[in-house]
Amino acid sequence: MMLSPQAQDEMLTRMRRIEGQARGVQRMISEDRDCLEILTQLASLRSAAYNASVALTKQFAVQCMRDAVSQDSPDGAVKDLVEVLLRAPH
Repeated sequence: MMLSPQAQDEMLTRMRRIEGQARGVQRMISEDRDCLEILTQLASLRSAAYNASVALTKQFAVQCMRDAVSQDSPDGAVKDLVEVLLRAPH
């Protein structure tokens, strides 16, 4: 499945933000910042990664299901989506 140009732009924006957060955490560690501050930023980073995963999963579900229905093969698409969801940590 290919992302639409708009969805691709949105995902890239999210990923750049996550990348910036990761660099910020690295900087905090090298500056010997307080552990609680670092943990707070890591929680924000984890939340941003989770939200990016949710957004991409929604996009995949909509587009993949639309494609599968038009190709008369929704069972395989549902199976693929379920497999990906089951691999995700809780």
